[in-house]
Amino acid sequence: MFLAFFCYGTWLVGGSLIWPSYPLLALAVLALVAALQSSLAHEVLHGHPTRNAQLNEVFVFLPIGLVWPFRRFKTIHLRHHADERLTDPLDDPESYYKALWHHDELPPAMKFLLKINNTMVGRFVLGPWLSCIGFFIDDAKQMLAGDKVIRKAWLLHAIGLAVVLPVVQFGFGIPLWLYILVPVWLGQSLISIRTFAEHQWSEHPEGRTVIVERSPLSFLFLNNNLHFVHHKSPTVAWYRLPKLFADRRDEWLRMNNGYAYPNYFALLKAYAFRAKEPIVHPVLRRAPEPGRAFKPRVRARSLNGLGSAPVPAEPPKE
Repeated sequence: MFLAFFCYGTWLVGGSLIWPSYPLLALAVLALVAALQSSLAHEVLHGHPTRNAQLNEVFVFLPIGLVWPFRRFKTIHLRHHADERLTDPLDDPESYYKALWHHDELPPAMKFLLKINNTMVGRFVLGPWLSCIGFFIDDAKQMLAGDKVIRKAWLLHAIGLAVVLPVVQFGFGIPLWLYILVPVWLGQSLISIRTFAEHQWSEHPEGRTVIVERSPLSFLFLNNNLHFVHHKSPTVAWYRLPKLFADRRDEWLRMNNGYAYPNYFALLKAYAFRAKEPIVHPVLRRAPEPGRAFKPRVRARSLNGLGSAPVPAEPPKE
């Protein structure tokens, strides 16, 4: 709860007190806060800080990062937590791999952008735009097809934006275009540092999730650099992850087959301008087939925010 108050308090201080005298510093602060709020939303969707999901949603209701409706993020991310389906281009909604036939159908310009996006620098610059535009188009199609759950998620998001946007434009005095091009874009780019190598294909599910042992960005990511630990203990609070990792470090590294980096600088050195993974999934979805529409169970009545903390589920029986 202190983290939530700190996040929004810093946002208000950055916009109202720092911006008038030090605009560049204010934009940097607001970008960091936008990234932190994204990490905070991730913490909340995993059932923190209370046992009541509706109350938890209040802590991240104001979308200072503008882009992602919380309930959509929650639904998508919980589906992602099926480790047996990680990296699947159709069943894992956070996979960066493409199904072979989907990739073959793309125009050459999009293939070129995806190639750039598979480098770390490309992901930092282009990643937010590619992911957001694709997400918006997909959600718009589903709403036009009559999906009421998605429509409600966007309605709630619009209510939050109706508060945030006037505060930015008239309360802070920051032009909305500048807020979008610096704090929002840069905030999403900072998160892309974490997500760039979070998952890779491995025959064993445990080898698909990374551990980045140390980073000055750990607080910004709420220790999700220890991503394998989070996937194995998804309801453990962010501030408990470092001790959980340190107490069993060698065991964690054995469990995920050594998919680890000492820090994000090591990743940048290796993959700044070079792709770490192929665009097309190397094994799965090589021929056209439907996705399996996996939906994990939660300790709740639905995925729209009601009930208590979510938990990952076993995959359905084939």
